Amino acid sequence: MIRKRWLAVLMAAALTAGMTGTAVSAESIAEAPAEARDASTLVVGYSPFNSKFSPFFSETAYDQDVQIMTQLPLLNSDRKGAVIMKGIEGETIPYNGTDYTYYGPADLEITENEDGTVYYDFKLRDDIVFSDGEPLTIDDVIFSMYVRCDPTYDGSATLFSQPIEGLEEYRSGMDTLFNLLAAAGRDNTDFSLWTEEEQAAFWESYDAAGEKFAQSIADYCIANGYNAEGDSIAACAANWGYELPEDATSADFFEEMLGSYESLAEMTATEAADVSYADCFDNYEAYTKGIEAGESAPSISGIQRLSDTELRVVATQVDATMIYQLQLEIAPLHYYGDPAQYDYENNMFGFPKGDLSMIKSKTTKPLGAGPYKFAGFENGVVNFEANENYYLGEPKTKYMSFREMAQETDKISGIVTGTVDISEPTYNEQSLGQIEEYNGGETSGPVITTNTVDNLGYGYIGINAKRVRVGDDPASEESKNLRRAFATIFSVYRDVSIDSYYGELASVINYPISSTSWAAPQTTDDDYQVAFSIDVDGEDIYTSDMSADDRYAAAAEAALGFFEAAGYTVENGKVTAAPEGAKLEYEVQIPADGSGDHPSFMILKLAHDALEKLGINLVVTDLSNSSDLWTGLEANQVDMWCAAWGATVDPDMYQVYYSGVESGKEPGGSNYMYSIEDADLDEMILDARTSLDTEYRKAMYKACLDTIIDWACEVPVYQRQNAVIFSTERINIDTITPDITTFYKWYAEIENFEMAA
Repeated sequence: MIRKRWLAVLMAAALTAGMTGTAVSAESIAEAPAEARDASTLVVGYSPFNSKFSPFFSETAYDQDVQIMTQLPLLNSDRKGAVIMKGIEGETIPYNGTDYTYYGPADLEITENEDGTVYYDFKLRDDIVFSDGEPLTIDDVIFSMYVRCDPTYDGSATLFSQPIEGLEEYRSGMDTLFNLLAAAGRDNTDFSLWTEEEQAAFWESYDAAGEKFAQSIADYCIANGYNAEGDSIAACAANWGYELPEDATSADFFEEMLGSYESLAEMTATEAADVSYADCFDNYEAYTKGIEAGESAPSISGIQRLSDTELRVVATQVDATMIYQLQLEIAPLHYYGDPAQYDYENNMFGFPKGDLSMIKSKTTKPLGAGPYKFAGFENGVVNFEANENYYLGEPKTKYMSFREMAQETDKISGIVTGTVDISEPTYNEQSLGQIEEYNGGETSGPVITTNTVDNLGYGYIGINAKRVRVGDDPASEESKNLRRAFATIFSVYRDVSIDSYYGELASVINYPISSTSWAAPQTTDDDYQVAFSIDVDGEDIYTSDMSADDRYAAAAEAALGFFEAAGYTVENGKVTAAPEGAKLEYEVQIPADGSGDHPSFMILKLAHDALEKLGINLVVTDLSNSSDLWTGLEANQVDMWCAAWGATVDPDMYQVYYSGVESGKEPGGSNYMYSIEDADLDEMILDARTSLDTEYRKAMYKACLDTIIDWACEVPVYQRQNAVIFSTERINIDTITPDITTFYKWYAEIENFEMAA
């Protein structure tokens, strides 16, 4: 559940970056007084923080930027996102005709062995210290790996999922006290791992938490208009998908939900509304410590300390995603852990196995070997001080602040008034016009310097296969045809909608992948195809000479064909009856601030009108609070929705699309939204991980993308640009990071930034 929640936050952040607020004129800003501030401090405008600034447990993109300032990754990347393998002496790599040299704390050599194993051999610099002056050693690297591989680790990193030799044996045989007590049951009489009193207290808290949890769902249904004030638990449960007797209690509701899942963890991860089950459980943290209840290896045999500066990680097989998981931040053992509990030879790694409490206690106060030291977070401002021990040299600007900004428009106006020096505002036609107005018609000028890159992510419309289906089989051709009908209508209105919202600052995409990825299909590819442009008979819906109105009419005709093929009754060009399991009305949710402010809002309005003519009612729900969308998705209460994915350097699709339908492996962390269950897709996703050959992986991912389109659970919509804006007046523009890219952020060379004289 925690990883799902993290993904939702990241998606919300990506989505927010595609919105804008109320326009503010240049004249009104110009007359506003600048807020008093220290001119020698570099101030960056940010969206609100969640105070999780830990290299292990940060969740939102904004919190992650805070910890990045304080931390040093084991491996760095270049401007194209490629991993730097020779960080100690540096690698010189050309980009846009300029040679750039990249450094890092370590060298890495990868060896594929004849027996199928892979060696990742690290050589660490011996002259790096943390910001408090303590030396950074290979033991800090080992500690950082063991935290992420602990059986109770619940942060966002997935190093524990990699095929490291001995990792499964290390994580097995141990579970949290919570899970063990729950599995043992109320009638357990074996008190070798806990006392009878502890067991009784657990079940008392368990029951109370269950009632609170179920009640929170009922309260959510009422607060969001699904139920009326005063409705019974049974009535609320009905809107949540459960039938209960009219006199049912919240305890009955909880038991009914629990009975629908194989485990409490699975149930609470899916069904949660505003609060989690853990939030309802008294003293929950006391039950999260790991307990050895079976055989468990004392160490991970594949993490091998070779010397004070050398480390070997042994993988049992090739996994193309592993190198990115090894780009982990090197956290100081002496700060986050306990040096007295570290003894590599005796299987001690800086903390008690199964107990991450000491690491979690430092979540709000990061410390590392990065360019800046964390100085505090107060009143919405994160303060930093330059790290005089930074291995690339002490930053030239001694003080820096990340400042929360209440409104999106403040990110532009703040540059003009002097409140901030750098920000990343929404970049669309409106914000571009504001920037050009301040600069006398130029994107970069005397007031604002603008730098744009393609966003590492993309906007989409999602369709839940289990909610939008015919009969009981989401994978049937009838169910796919139902979803294809909606997808065809959505797709035809993408061009006009995205052009209206973004102009030239975004483009329509045809595959569910960011166009920044090396795996993204190109228009020049022989098998490239416009999304949902084929009708039920396999023929092209559109011709090159069609007008916009002709295309809309052709899409409507094709959609009607899909509805009919799905089993709908069609008479006189309209749908009149739905087959079993399907409906004449579906809802699509869009977090557009309750005012239609979203790139895909026009798509939905036009689609509503088009579908209405076909006899289908598409209910467009404009959410003022984006968190309601993620809550609904986790509860499997949303038919269709609009959002944006944040991508990663590697195009691995496990997290989003893997179902585990036949393999027995855990499904991807976000596939619960789409409910895709496709064994062939699963196999291709895993196969793409088992090769380091980029061309092979690209071909496999193209096949995956085609399968996802075939399921019609995701309509790719747009690839937008991001903008980073700098104060031309207060920053020495010549010192900012040159050639900023999607993968090489504005802060990649923050140590060189200088304030203007």
